[in-house]
Amino acid sequence: MSELESHFSPSEIENKWYAHWSDKGYFKSSPDDREAFSIVIPPPNITGILHMGHMLNNTIQDALIRRARSQGKNACWVPGTDHASIATEAKVVQMLREKGIKKSDITREEFLKYAFEWKDKYGGIILQQLKKLGASADWDRTAFTMDEVRSEAVIKAFVDLYNRGKLYRGKRMVNWDPEAKTVLSNEEVLHSEENANLFHILYKFEGSEEGIIIATQRPETIMVDAAVAVNPNDERYKHLHGKKVIIPLINKAIPIIADDYVDLEFGTGALKVTPAHDQNDYEIGIRHGLEILDVLNDDGTLNEHSILYNGMDRFEVRKKIKADLEASGNLIKVESYRTNIGRSERTNAVVEPKLSLQWYVDTKQIAKPALDAVENGEISFYPDHMKNTYRHWMENIRDWCISRQLWWGHRVPAYYYNDEIFVAETIEKALEIAKQKTGNQNLTSADLRQDEDVLDTWFSSWMWPISVFDGMDGSKDFDYYFPTSVLVTGWDIIFLWVARMAMASYEWKGKLPFHDVYFTGMVRDKLRRKMSKSLGNSPDALKLIDDYGADGVRFGMLACSPAGGDLLFDEKLCEQGRNFTNKLWNATRLIKGWQTDSTIEINSGNAIVNTYMNDRYAEISTEIERFTHNINCLKY
Repeated sequence: MSELESHFSPSEIENKWYAHWSDKGYFKSSPDDREAFSIVIPPPNITGILHMGHMLNNTIQDALIRRARSQGKNACWVPGTDHASIATEAKVVQMLREKGIKKSDITREEFLKYAFEWKDKYGGIILQQLKKLGASADWDRTAFTMDEVRSEAVIKAFVDLYNRGKLYRGKRMVNWDPEAKTVLSNEEVLHSEENANLFHILYKFEGSEEGIIIATQRPETIMVDAAVAVNPNDERYKHLHGKKVIIPLINKAIPIIADDYVDLEFGTGALKVTPAHDQNDYEIGIRHGLEILDVLNDDGTLNEHSILYNGMDRFEVRKKIKADLEASGNLIKVESYRTNIGRSERTNAVVEPKLSLQWYVDTKQIAKPALDAVENGEISFYPDHMKNTYRHWMENIRDWCISRQLWWGHRVPAYYYNDEIFVAETIEKALEIAKQKTGNQNLTSADLRQDEDVLDTWFSSWMWPISVFDGMDGSKDFDYYFPTSVLVTGWDIIFLWVARMAMASYEWKGKLPFHDVYFTGMVRDKLRRKMSKSLGNSPDALKLIDDYGADGVRFGMLACSPAGGDLLFDEKLCEQGRNFTNKLWNATRLIKGWQTDSTIEINSGNAIVNTYMNDRYAEISTEIERFTHNINCLKY
């Protein structure tokens, strides 16, 4: 150890020692006779760059993995990235647009070539940034949700579920993103209160100038109304049951029906029923045998069923139909009100309820073991109250829509011949099944058409704790490292990811995927606002590291980060962290300057520093272990 500089330079020291640790292979792990301690990283999107949430999450993981190493355990932290179907496809489409290329003008194969080129160029940026944070992961084990091993596991899972009757294809109401042109899960739709208009429209009785007034936020869908519904107990409308009204502008007669779903207090108490564009309307339509017509194209424009507005954007139609209804005398009034609007998490587009043919996992068949594991404490949650959130969702679980109308992702392994479906891991296996089921031995692979859709990103990543160890068919690594020790993740993906990993693990391995789940809170500013670019309150994570050093930032964030509780971030925390590391530096310089007895064998300043620091570290470690032991005793 040479003489220390008078000023501590975090970047210089941190870069030097991180490179040393990496070169020496200190982060690597392979099975041996020691106790295993394993963590799998929540794989960040390949579109992402380091932000405050990543900083918090990965700092906690790094602290846990380094502590396990210091305890003599065989610690393995597996890094990797997620292909992020919707977000990455949007990035690639944007890149192609800048080159003057439209996605619609190229083949799927050409698009995927561009997508993989983009992934190779940008997909690993966040992993390099995690190294700058000091993450001591086993980088030789870096996995990607669309690499060969992970892809095989995902396709096997799909085929197995289908063959055992736990996965099916059906036409149901979905959340549709008109910008990304794909279905979204309920968890990918963000609801918030926004200003909207409620249109009060007169539907005249057949053969009369009088009528019934309905209130709707979406007048652009009236052309495919199948009925007007009223509550059977509503005295105002009992005499109208069974009569007909005329849809304004297109003069189409539809019935007035009675249904208990209608809220007597909302609007006028009369509801226009549009079965293809609302889940509740769809259920009313099924109960009453109503006609089901979809008025929207995938891009949010209206189709031929609109009659008057074919090809126009839905919001443009809303403006135009307002004027047309005023001109026809059918618009009674428009009132402003606040209502919940659902927007796509990825594109921010207003989501449309839409009837669509999709693939689904019957999650009700596979949820119970994953729920029981948390209820009986086999899987522990920190903080414990997250059990309540988990329980509520799992007990009311709905079938999981897993298909997405994209090109980037794991393509659905289903093949079609006429109206028949053959599900298999490869087209060759699908052809064998097709020949057997149809009896046509002259079929060739050219006769089969593969499903155009890809799988939901979360269906790809629910296999993560299994697939990172190549464990679908079992492996030496899987047998040693699985179940993993702890999962560190945000509470906001408890349904999207945590619950589904638990379901997958019990479904295929019959045991838990991780022993403990530590939920981090959300990083907010000191005014408790969510950090966002629009508010300008989200600091540049890499600049913080440059300014305060990785250790300074990590110390500052952990100093006020309760499990599951929001972290109110203030840059002064990082300054405190930097000051603390600077004190350690100065303490080391002080000890190195101590005079020693030359007759004592340990007589160098370096030896004194090492001995003193190691002794103090051992004392603190013992205190922490004693504290942890006491906490665990109280828990059990």
